[in-house]
Amino acid sequence: MNPFKKLLGQTAIYGLSSVVGRLLNYLLVPLYTRYFLPEEYAIVVELYAYVAFLVIILTYGIETAFFRFTKTTEDIKSVYSTALYSVITTSCIFIALTFVYSSSLSNLLGSGVLTEYIEWFAIIVAFDAISSIPFARLRKREHALQFSLIKLINISINIALNLYFIVYKEFGIEYIFISNLVASIVTLLLLTPEMFKATFSFDFSLWKKMMIYAFPLLIAGLAGITNETIDRVLLKHLIIDQDIAVYELGLYGAFYKLSIIMVLFTQTFRFAAEPYFFSLHKNSNNRVIYADVMKYFIIVMSIIFLAAIVYYDIIIKFLGSNYHDERGFVVVSILLLANLFLGIYFNLSIWYKLTEKTIYGAFFALFGALITLTLNFLLIPKIGFVGSAWATLACYFSMMIASYYYCKKYFPIPYQISRILVYIIFMMIIYFIVYFTNYNAIFNSLLLLLFIIFVYILERKNFLIKT
Repeated sequence: MNPFKKLLGQTAIYGLSSVVGRLLNYLLVPLYTRYFLPEEYAIVVELYAYVAFLVIILTYGIETAFFRFTKTTEDIKSVYSTALYSVITTSCIFIALTFVYSSSLSNLLGSGVLTEYIEWFAIIVAFDAISSIPFARLRKREHALQFSLIKLINISINIALNLYFIVYKEFGIEYIFISNLVASIVTLLLLTPEMFKATFSFDFSLWKKMMIYAFPLLIAGLAGITNETIDRVLLKHLIIDQDIAVYELGLYGAFYKLSIIMVLFTQTFRFAAEPYFFSLHKNSNNRVIYADVMKYFIIVMSIIFLAAIVYYDIIIKFLGSNYHDERGFVVVSILLLANLFLGIYFNLSIWYKLTEKTIYGAFFALFGALITLTLNFLLIPKIGFVGSAWATLACYFSMMIASYYYCKKYFPIPYQISRILVYIIFMMIIYFIVYFTNYNAIFNSLLLLLFIIFVYILERKNFLIKT
């Protein structure tokens, strides 16, 4: 099969669960912002920020190691079993420790974070970590439909329970967490047949090799999640007035959700692209393919960025009236651009994964984390969550540039830099026109159409050749 058609097909199927599913979850944002004040929603924002860190810790890069070692090890079943038993063991230990210290953690976090919330989230995170390995096996075997179906069931249960508890029963925020817990339990049960396909063996020697490969990815993951979520942790502590701090956290969390619209495509692409990129490692034309994928990825991301900007006045209505702050447009714009650079960085990351120089991924993420922490500490006390948005943009842009520099040095890929820059510059010109023309919907829609036509004219010939 044509490699581009294969990647496009896999991305479309994964999109069934990722994009459609996340869009359904996206619809929970107007629900939360209408039933809960920013001060209440802040608890949800904060807890899920901590969860993001815990998921990285409990999966510790072994998912990517699984993909890597199934390419270099003849006994694929042994790789799967070793990865699965490793995650099950560490997850069970995590649950036990969390339950023992849940009261102390509740006192430490304060601000309405109850002991039972912490215990529920311990189970959620542990079960999600365990589920990641059977899900990886489905991706490895290209069982995209089964993968998507289970993901959609998880999302459907979560959304249905949210609607039942919050809208019908009018219960409090704790039922957001209970809904998530039930969905995670059902997901793990659905993946049980995949788990039983593991052999009753644990290859300790193989596990050590996998952990050596995965450890830099763990560091990179922790640094990466610092870049993504630490602002929602720091806002609460760097704004002196705690009443204002909690309000700002809830507001920023809602704006961040609006920017997730760009992450939807990146996440879908990632599910399909990672195993696809590895499958091309012996293809003599692989670097040209990587370069073409990057260009088309940026085109799609640019269109998503412009669509979100052009129709911002519609998108903001997803949030309750308590969240219609004038800072929203600028903050969402900055975060969308930051996510564009993050997506480019993800594409660039293939060079250090294929060359087994995963330590560079850790270096880039740590570099980004340093920028994130520094700018958040400097900017939040002065300009609040707008400073957090700028810190996110600076972080991802710097990581992208650093990765591209070393990619040229160790694994040169013929990226079409001039063409890519043309698209990004044209995209930003349209953005500033939109910004300074007071959001005239018809005129701005024509600008978006102009960008699409411009891309079509430049890419028509190449696209026909690739397909």
